[in-house]
Parts: sequence; structure tokens; C-alpha cells
Amino acid sequence: MDDLKGFLRQAGQEFLNAAGQAAMGAAKDVVGSVINEIFVKKEADTKRILPSIKNMRVLGEKHSSLRPHSEVQDYDTLLKSCLANGSLFEDPLFPASNESLLFSRRPDRHIEWLRPHEITDNPQFFVEGYSRFDVQQGELGDCWLLAATANLTQESNLFFRVIPPEQSFEENYAGIFHFRFWQYGKWVDVVIDDRLPTYRGELLYMHSTEKNEMWSALLEKAYAKLHGSYEALKGGTTCEAMEDFTGGVSEWYDLKEAPGNLFTILQKAAERNSMMGCSLEADPNVLEAETPQGLIRGHAYSITKVCLIDIVTPNRQGKIPMIRLRNPWGNEAEWNGPWSDSSPEWRYIPEDQKAEIGLTFDRDGEFWMSFQDFLNHFERVEICNLSPDSLTEDQQQSGKRKWEMSMYEGEWTPGVTAGGCRNFLDTFWHNPQYIITLVDPDEEDEEGLCTVIVALMQKNRRSKRNMGMECLTIGFAIYSLSERDLDNRPQGIQFFKYKQSVCSRFKLPPGHYLIVPSTFDPNEEGEFLIRVFSETQNNMEENDDHVGYGDSHDTITPGFPTPKPVDPQRDSLRRLFDSIAGADMEVDWMELKRILDHSMRDDLPKPITYSRFSNNNAFETQAGPGEEAGNACGLLSLICGPFLKGTPFEEQLGMNDQSNKRLIDENPSHGGGINSNVIVDETHGFSKDVCRSMVAMLDADQSGKLGFEEFESLLSDIAKWKAIFKTYDLEHTGRIDGFQLREALNSAGYHLNNRVLNALGHRYGSRDGKISFDDYLMCAVKIKTYIEMFKERDTEKNDTATFTLEEWIERTIYS
Repeated sequence: MDDLKGFLRQAGQEFLNAAGQAAMGAAKDVVGSVINEIFVKKEADTKRILPSIKNMRVLGEKHSSLRPHSEVQDYDTLLKSCLANGSLFEDPLFPASNESLLFSRRPDRHIEWLRPHEITDNPQFFVEGYSRFDVQQGELGDCWLLAATANLTQESNLFFRVIPPEQSFEENYAGIFHFRFWQYGKWVDVVIDDRLPTYRGELLYMHSTEKNEMWSALLEKAYAKLHGSYEALKGGTTCEAMEDFTGGVSEWYDLKEAPGNLFTILQKAAERNSMMGCSLEADPNVLEAETPQGLIRGHAYSITKVCLIDIVTPNRQGKIPMIRLRNPWGNEAEWNGPWSDSSPEWRYIPEDQKAEIGLTFDRDGEFWMSFQDFLNHFERVEICNLSPDSLTEDQQQSGKRKWEMSMYEGEWTPGVTAGGCRNFLDTFWHNPQYIITLVDPDEEDEEGLCTVIVALMQKNRRSKRNMGMECLTIGFAIYSLSERDLDNRPQGIQFFKYKQSVCSRFKLPPGHYLIVPSTFDPNEEGEFLIRVFSETQNNMEENDDHVGYGDSHDTITPGFPTPKPVDPQRDSLRRLFDSIAGADMEVDWMELKRILDHSMRDDLPKPITYSRFSNNNAFETQAGPGEEAGNACGLLSLICGPFLKGTPFEEQLGMNDQSNKRLIDENPSHGGGINSNVIVDETHGFSKDVCRSMVAMLDADQSGKLGFEEFESLLSDIAKWKAIFKTYDLEHTGRIDGFQLREALNSAGYHLNNRVLNALGHRYGSRDGKISFDDYLMCAVKIKTYIEMFKERDTEKNDTATFTLEEWIERTIYS
């Protein structure tokens, strides 16, 4: 716990100093928040409430973001199959083996996997209901999970959402159970068998005080399966488990720097059924060392009650702020200071008050402390604020209040949307951007401000610890937006040059705000989930461009004219076209390639050689003497040169550039054979795929051929795209940085959002995040083709097009 806390603190401070951002950490999620409003107190329900669960997925199901290649296990189907066969379920995906226990080493003794009826007589899922005392820690260092589980028992509707209650060791028993966990915006159903790890016939890990009660041990096994092994649960924060149990959003406070209203924050959180935990820093020399006051260092405790208690002394009376806590060990290891069990202070509390708070003095790990002692002896407190769907309909009708929530999923793609923090201003603005609009201030807020909690969570990290995947350092920045700023989608580099982010305390006036999530360094790949909680309505949208091409209000970047040949040159081009096209007066992709490669006489291009791998594992052109390496753009002017001289195309294609006078050197195979690390490009010009796509872009009747006017239009597009590419290819390498792709395509009249750009980056980007000229052409051709295809079917102009499956396959295959 101390190592984790130190890591979080160090990473967070680095990010805060570097980027001026609100909150961050090398952990599962990053949260920035202020909670400052009163909510109606809710008592625990005594009846079972089975809330509906939206977006339920089965572990392994497609799009669950969890183990996409594993077998899909449906609980009902498997249960029926086992009952029909008279067999007990054995889980092939989480077998009773050492690999399910540990990933870094082998067990130090023989562990036997037993079913509950082999461990105890008359096993039961629940014994006389359930309570926080059913959660006892075993040998696994997952007290953070136990603390969250103990909190879960306090709310029946939350408890039964995670732990379906219809399960039994009697009726329809087949050795199979299932549990539900919230993972990255969706509820996931996890199926397990009931073979549990034991040593000498005793449960090794989490268990209940009742030896024959099994729900808590089975819950821990399902959570271990979700994350790959029991060892994956070693070390964590109570917040993490509380989020997985509720779908809520967590925050934490350092009690050494506690805000003055912390008791109010905790009290209001308790009144809203928030799950809470706390801990004190570990002793680096002693594992789970005990303080003189009976507290365990490096140990997670549950906060089970926060309230003001009436106190009557001989001299005065009033109220004292108090907190009730529980040690997940559930034993006599309790606080022994003031207000501990049977301490003399309790004689000043009226008997009716003792009954109201449920005061007991059992040696059960539960105890009371004054709030001041709590601040003095604990160091960290964690709060999980519940998502809106955690409240049942009855609770909402009775006046219980809930958070308003907005949520988006996104990704950081190297070279495209992984821009890093503000230290890297040139790429920071390429990160995903989101706008939140806060409409009304919190009720009863005297300053007219809105409470906002922003949670940024990176996905699929703990479950991949066995593959060496560690958490990224992530964070977010928040900026205030004016009405004029809203016109820019997304915000460009100029906005961030002169805008400071708002402070880390999110108590904000109504208005518009920009949130920019990022990794610390650029080009770090990852997926994330971002959520915004507020007490009043918030509207959240992605701050991104619309997808389109050549809208009437758009203009091509100045300096990139679309050339039209004058008549004499047009006649020359026509004669060349006619000589290739033949009697049908049209050219197919092969004839188009012949035209584009027409200059194969005295100026016949020789094969281009590439090194297989450069220092950055990317392909590069090997230039001849006196050339600028890799100027693939010059290939177009070399090929088309003979019939473009004297036309406006000549300048646009850069034919007068000295760097394009000679692109291809002699074949390195002369005098010694071809080096095995060299690739020879025999295409002699444009690739077949580019030529085919160019034909499809302008071939309205899908004949597979182009007429002269279509060819002329194509040449105009090529000239424009070439001129634009050269502008962004500042080093004349024939490649541009992936971060420039948005601007290069914008200059050509395209509007693309992050999702499309991420797809282009994955499809056409090199390992070092570069885009070659050929691939830039392919991007331009493909996007224009698909947009025109869509517009043709969008007859109502409402951004909706209808295709049959046959039509869609036909059109996309051809294009």
C-alpha cells in the first residue's frame, strides 16, 4: 500500500507540475472532484431488490473489451447442460491449477482445490442472510477488495446486482455460479465453478465467519478470474473494487492535507450511500505492523457510518462528530483509544442514541472513533460515488437524489490522437477533446457554483499484469470556453498556447468547459473511459470535427489552386489518352497505370530500393547521389512529366524542383547481387491498388473504366493533393508525421473526426507514425469515394443512408 501510494503521489506530482492538470496517477483511473451538497439520507433496505442491469455482457463476448479471444460462457446455458448431463461444472477458462493462483512463481506448498461439500457439511450460499461479518481475510493480500466487499453488504440493491441471489447448493446445484462486475461502462457476467483453493482442508483466501457459508469465497474467485489470477488481486485500492462493484466514480483525500469541510463531505457521502474506505501508511520494515492504538498499517478499513452523536456531560451537552470503521479481518484487532469498545466515553451517550446507532461491543473488528482521532491516525480516505442507475425506482420516488452522468469511450492512437501532456504543446491538441456544459448551479449553493467530478479510467490493465503491461501515466486538463470558442472543433494549437487550465478543485460556475484527457508522453497507445458526474444536469459532447468533404462553406487552403489545362496542352493530353484508350475511348486501371507510367523510354524509372528496417524499424527510400532521400512525391512528376510540360500542372507537381530531377539510383545489385536486407519495388510508378481506387472514385456507372473528362478531373485532384502533401513534407522525405494527417486532409477539403483518423492511422501509418505520399493519396481517394457513395443514398439530407447488404458489399468491394 505504501509503495502504491508513493508511486501515485510521485506520478501525480510529475503530471501536475508538467501539465498543470487537475489530477492523475499511474493507476486504473484519475479523478478530480469537489463534493459540497446535502443529500437525503438513505437507510439500508431490508427486502431484496433486484435492479435491472443495462448493457450486461458475458465474459469473452465480442465488444466486451475483456478477453476478446476467449470462449463465451453463458451461465444459463452451461447450468442447463450440466443439469441435463448430471455433471458438475469445471471451468476450462479458469482451471483448478497453479496458473490460476499465481503468475510470477509457483506455490510454496501443495494447494488442493475442493468443492464446498468437500470442505464442510451442509454448504450454503448464504447463512441467515449476509452481512459485513461474512467477509474475513485469508492469506491473499487483497484487504482492499475485502473492505469494498464489506461495504457492499450495506446496500441490498447494490449487493444483489453483483451477487445474484437465486444461487444455491441445493436446488439446481451443478457446481456452477456467476457474479457481475462493472467494467469500463458495461456490466460483465463472470461464470466460475465452485472448486476453491484450500490448504489442509481449510479455505486459503476470503471466507465467512460461518464455515459453511460460501458466497464471499466464490465472489473472490470470480473477481480473480476477471483479472486473470488470484495473484493479480495482490495490492490495490478500495476505490478500484468499489467502482467494479457499483459502476460509480471514486475520489480520495490525503488526510494530512484534509479540506476543512471533510467531515461534511463524508457525512453527505454516507447519506447518499457512497462506499468509503480508509488506510494508514504501511511500515516499510514490518508487514501489516500494528500501532500502539491497535490499528494495522498498510491495511484497508471500511467506513460503515458517519454521523453526529448526542453527548451529555455533567457540564454541557451537544453533538460530537464520529465515524464507525471495520477491520476486514473481523477479529479483535481494533482501535483501543477513546470511544473504542467499552471505553468510559460511552457513558456520556444517552441510551436511546446508542440504540439508534446500533452500538455493540463485540470483538468483531468494528469500532468507533471521534473524527479528530480519525484525522490524527489515518492518512487516506476513499469515496466511491454511485452511478445514477444504482438507485432503485422506489428510492428515487422517495426523494433520494442521484448524480447526473455523462460518459464517453475513446483511445489514444500513436501518431494520431496520442498527443501527450502540455509539455508537448505541438501535439497536445491532437488528443481527444470533450465539451461539458453546466446549465444550473447546485441547489442551495450560495455562490451559484456547480459540483463536478471528472473520472478518467484507462482500460484493461490489471488483467494484463501477467503479460507485463503496466499502467500508463494519465491525466486530464480542463479549460473554460467562451461562446466564440465553441465554433472551433477541435481546438487547435493556438487555443492551448494562450489558455491556462482551471484549478484542480472543480467547483465551477455554469458555462462551457473543455476536457482534454492524455497520457504523459506522446505516442503512448491506450483506451480510456471518461465520465462526468454533476449534481445538476450536464451536457457532454465530443469536441470534434464533423465528417464530410467539400461543403459549400469550406475553402481549400490558400495557395493550392486546382489547375485546369489550357487548350493546346489539353489537346496534347487528349491525344495521349486516345492512343491508350483505344476504340472504346475509355481507360481501365491498367491503362490508367500505363498513362501515368508513360515516360518509360529514355527516362525509364529504375527500381526503387528500400532498406528492410531502419533504426526506427520503418521502411525508407534509398536515394542516389545528390538526392533527398525518399522523395516519393517526385515520382509523380517524373512519370507524368512528358505530357505535362508547359501546363499549369507542371508547377503544381514540382517538376522544376532540383530534388525531383533524378529520383532513382542504379540497382544496388550490380556487381555483387541484391542484399537480403533490401527490398526492390518493381511497380515502376503507382501501385495497382491506388490505380484501381482512383478509377472507382470517378467511375459512376461502375464500368471499370474512365473517360477523358474523368481522367482530366483525376489529374486535377492528384495535382492538388501533391501540392498539399509537399507543403507538410517539410523535410522532403516523402512522408509526413501522422499528427499532420488531419491538417493535410483538411487542406484538401476533408473533415474527419478522431474515430476516422484513428482508423486511418491504424491502416496507413508506419511503425514510427509516418504517412507516405502513396498512402496519403489512398486516404484521399478512399474517403472521397465513401463520402460520395453515402451522399448518393442520403436523399433526405439527414445524414442517413440505406443500403442492402448486397448493395453495401458490392460498392465497398469495387471501391
